[in-house]
Amino acid sequence: MLRVPFQTLCDEFYRVLSAVGFTGDRAKLCAKLFAENQRDGVYSHGLNRFPGFVSGLERKQIDYNALPEKIATLGALEQWNGRMGVGLVNAHICMNRAMELAAENSIGCVGLSNTNHWMRGGAYALQAAEAGYIGICWTNTTRLMPPWGSADKKIGNNPLAIAIPHEEGHILLDMAMSQYSNGKLEVLKLQDKQLPLPGGYDTQGNLTIDPGEILTSQRAVPIGYWKGSGLALVLDTMAAIISGGQATHQIGKQSSEYAVSQVYIAIAATAITGQSILTETVEAIINDFHTATPLDDTVEVRYPGEGMLHIREESIEKGILVDESQWEALQSLMR
Repeated sequence: MLRVPFQTLCDEFYRVLSAVGFTGDRAKLCAKLFAENQRDGVYSHGLNRFPGFVSGLERKQIDYNALPEKIATLGALEQWNGRMGVGLVNAHICMNRAMELAAENSIGCVGLSNTNHWMRGGAYALQAAEAGYIGICWTNTTRLMPPWGSADKKIGNNPLAIAIPHEEGHILLDMAMSQYSNGKLEVLKLQDKQLPLPGGYDTQGNLTIDPGEILTSQRAVPIGYWKGSGLALVLDTMAAIISGGQATHQIGKQSSEYAVSQVYIAIAATAITGQSILTETVEAIINDFHTATPLDDTVEVRYPGEGMLHIREESIEKGILVDESQWEALQSLMR
């Protein structure tokens, strides 16, 4: 492993995007989001996913010239068509629009259809929190795991992200409906590491901590078993209805994952409570949370997103941690 300055990583991402014809402010935003994912320790959606993203651009599966367009509106609720554009850019635009609606109505909701992989959902929830809004967003996916009680893949891992503004570091819950996301399994397999807890079944139908076995069997375990299975189904249904787009069973019939459906919600919490009440409430909750005695003296009890903040601070101070082979592959890409 080695460390690379943030701007160096951004520039290298942008160099590759430019080489395939994707240039300008939207390409710079895309490069920045990939670099921020790596900076924050979300290695599954930084360098790990970038070559596949570039491949999608080259194959014209992703149209980097397309911009999302509004197709329907009803008060604080809007439907947008992503037009098969860049998922990261579409997501950024739609969360911005949800915030504009929230500024007018206290809450804003945008359903987005026909878009591509957004990489890290937490980036867009944080986008809202940075502007002072509560941010909520989720996406459906292709079929990635079986529902509880079956071995047949029918549901997606449908990541959900929620961010709450906090001056000392926003609360951020960013989770897939599987115990471990596919990206996390890929990273751990690359690092030749085992899972701390069982995350799925092997090819013999036994629970396993081997990420490679789970990727091979394609039988990840839903979070909370039957509860995660149910939540995955509900999120998929809501995304399809609110966006007017495809559901997981339709995406699963395609040759690959594209034309997914997503939802972006922004809530202007201070419109009702005022900034001081919001600050006091969040502070009180976090302070009480931190009084919990850790079971392991070497591991602190952290609120969602707190660990990410520590990694971000270290990345800013020392440089972003990257896998040496992935860094070399990026540098040689499109040369």
